[in-house]
Amino acid sequence: MDDLVRKLEKERQKLNELGEKSLMQSIPLSDNQEVQEQSRRVDELMVQYQRMKAKDRQPIR
Repeated sequence: MDDLVRKLEKERQKLNELGEKSLMQSIPLSDNQEVQEQSRRVDELMVQYQRMKAKDRQPIR
């Protein structure tokens, strides 16, 4: 799970950098395809993380 958290943080940082560049160039985030693709990557990793957390919380029978 630690690897997933590191990867999520790395991809989230990349998304923040892309977003900042886009805003500095006065390009709306919704119009920037690269930002949208990175956002989807972060979303996918977040779903994986949440599923792993949910699996860890399930009671052992």
